[in-house]
Amino acid sequence: MKELRGVLTAMATPFDENGGVDLDGARRLAAHILEDGSHGLVVAGTTGECPTLTDGEEIELLQAIRAEVGDDALLICGTGTNDTQHSRELTQMAADAGADASLVVVPYYNKPNRAGIRAHFEAVAEAVPELPMVMYNIPSRVIVNADPELLGELGRDIPNIVAVKQSNADELGPIEGLAVLAGDNETFCDTLEFGGAGGVLVASNVASRRMRAIWDAAQAGDLDRARAIDNELRPLYTALGVTTNPIPVKAALDILGLASDRVRLPLVRCDDEQRATVRAGLEAVGFPVAH
Repeated sequence: MKELRGVLTAMATPFDENGGVDLDGARRLAAHILEDGSHGLVVAGTTGECPTLTDGEEIELLQAIRAEVGDDALLICGTGTNDTQHSRELTQMAADAGADASLVVVPYYNKPNRAGIRAHFEAVAEAVPELPMVMYNIPSRVIVNADPELLGELGRDIPNIVAVKQSNADELGPIEGLAVLAGDNETFCDTLEFGGAGGVLVASNVASRRMRAIWDAAQAGDLDRARAIDNELRPLYTALGVTTNPIPVKAALDILGLASDRVRLPLVRCDDEQRATVRAGLEAVGFPVAH
């Protein structure tokens, strides 16, 4: 099993002029992010606009990126939905298409109780027991929260559940038996300070090299240096939160000439004011931005 550690970029999904998945653009972006310093990629996660990707598009995207970056690159595929059977099927499809791990979100909209959350993860994990799973806890989008006690129980009781992407900053901390991955740019350094495994990050779509430097400094025991780099990047983190993710990071990619800013409805592109905020955030952390 490949290590689920380090700077794991939640990759944006490029779209073409007709609204289809731009596979050539995805290949280029994936290669750039890895060459720039990321340890791995999360394909078809929230930042990848998974709610509006069909299963076929998601698998085709994963296959195209795998073909581009080779077998050694770490690729995690978002396969969680609010339908347990659908999640089981999509996880199997991702495993067959070359994913190294799945990212499975706590079911949204249905508002399952604690027993339902547990049963969901048990069922999805059981469908592909050989594929490592990263649970994804993000109550700001899901509404329900999987607390650290429940996450720890699942990690202890289900062998292929190995990590959690923790996007509840109020409960960020070590969880025995699980690799804890920061779910937000802002909590990456905090996660490394308590010995966490890394982060699934949005800013690394454009700033992999700098976020890798945070990781490298922390692994070398130089937490002051890690925190200093993190503080330098704070204006970018803030700018990428100007409106709903992934709208701002797609604007950043477009400004830097790395990928189009096209998104799928019901998301819309940044308006002029939001785009100016993103541009200012890039400039504030030293990106050369043409006007």
